[in-house]
Amino acid sequence: MIQKIQKLKARSTVDPDEISHFSSHAADWWDVNGTYAPLHKMAAARMAFISKAFGPLKGKTVLDIGCGGGLICEPLSRLGGKVTGVDADPKAIQVAREHSLRHGVPVTYKNAAAEDLVASGEKFDFITALEIVEHVSSPMSFIALCSDLLKPGGKVVFSTLNRTWKSYGLGIFVAERILSWAPAGTHSWNKFIKPSELARIADCSDLKVIDACGLVYKPLSGSFELSPHDLDINYFMVAEKVS
Repeated sequence: MIQKIQKLKARSTVDPDEISHFSSHAADWWDVNGTYAPLHKMAAARMAFISKAFGPLKGKTVLDIGCGGGLICEPLSRLGGKVTGVDADPKAIQVAREHSLRHGVPVTYKNAAAEDLVASGEKFDFITALEIVEHVSSPMSFIALCSDLLKPGGKVVFSTLNRTWKSYGLGIFVAERILSWAPAGTHSWNKFIKPSELARIADCSDLKVIDACGLVYKPLSGSFELSPHDLDINYFMVAEKVS
């Protein structure tokens, strides 16, 4: 698998169809009731998990890959991180820049992909790759690139969707077709990745998995909560650079 990953790293991880889909909704990134409302509902739980995984951020370099409109970049910056956000969608980057300037939050935004940063030799203490593994052209290549972008001992937090019957029923059928939490076609079930698959690819990319946790929706409160034992739909995984 290691040789296969090395070959794949030469390919672009950007899926043009995915970028086109998200670009058509770029203006909605900061609308709490718009297209990305579920991400706003996840915000507190996401930041709680990331903060625990990374620890103090003051003075640390942080990269958010697939940053969209900057929903995670700004809180990471407020916690003291030197944050860079990258996205292949130029419209999303423009939205992110304008919002951070308007609110006085220092973030460096780049219209780029992970492979562009690897080519320029950049390295980071921490990386977040949230809800992006299921949208890239090659998860193996993407995870290997994340590893390349980490300093020794650095950590990456992935979040994605498990490939289970529950993720299809709730993550696609209910979320997209009934609740309209996301435009139809946002997710493709066969691109979801099981935790065991993600861990195996990470291991082949000089990354050691050190934690995993589920993210579950609570209908009564209308919020998302962390669940260490339920990884059936959404989940986080933390991996550390070992060399």
